[in-house]
Amino acid sequence: MVDAEVHVIDRGGLYCDMNYMMEANTIGSHDEPNPDTEYDEIPVWNLIIDHPEATVLWDTGSHHDAADGHWPEGLVQAFYPHDASEHRLDDDLEAAGYSIDDIDAVFQSHLHLDHAGGLEFFAGTDTPVYVHEEEFKFAYYSAKTDEGSGAYVLEDFDHDLNWQILHRDREEHFTDLEFVRFPGHTPGLTGSVIHLDAEGTVVFTGDQVYMDENYEAGTPLGGPLVWGKTEWAESMSRIRELERRHDAEVVFGHDPEQFEAIQPGWGV
Repeated sequence: MVDAEVHVIDRGGLYCDMNYMMEANTIGSHDEPNPDTEYDEIPVWNLIIDHPEATVLWDTGSHHDAADGHWPEGLVQAFYPHDASEHRLDDDLEAAGYSIDDIDAVFQSHLHLDHAGGLEFFAGTDTPVYVHEEEFKFAYYSAKTDEGSGAYVLEDFDHDLNWQILHRDREEHFTDLEFVRFPGHTPGLTGSVIHLDAEGTVVFTGDQVYMDENYEAGTPLGGPLVWGKTEWAESMSRIRELERRHDAEVVFGHDPEQFEAIQPGWGV
């Protein structure tokens, strides 16, 4: 167990069709063939893990110019980043009492557009940026071809960065802070498991699990946002086993109610 603090950093929100969050959330029927789509806001957030060995930034959020030309218009329309311009990474860190220079390491759960948009602040520095090998390859494959996933923006991650590539399904680079691969949403999506002195174990699933309903009801993510359904189900089982084994708290990627509840952070 480690004496660390985990701070939650509000990085704004996205408006989207909730069918992306939960498969078949809104579907037609015989009597109502065209039901109203549920269109709502989901939170975007990062973590600061203030660990005795390093101050780790967990994901880097959406780019501050996401709605002003940085994202392709189709992605703006699908995941409307209405307040991205108010959430520059450096400003949000400063509001939390940190600066870019305070960050000793960056961990990227994956490289989708709402998670990798602040990497430019670390371009040309020696700050290590951890990402899984499968994610790194899939991001470039997707951004450079017509295959893969459309949720990558090349300009988010195509920088001179000190990449530290994770190769195994489970790696520990800081004491009692594990990076654990949960493929499904993407092939290289990687969550984190931290064993805290005060609060016990917390599992951060990243976008392997968007919301409570994905986890509690077993409802998959919307079809376009699942790279592999079999892999997704297997990763869900892995997360449940971690929860059982460690009596862990499980934190999802974009759940609005849970986001409000975790605002105080851990060990703070």
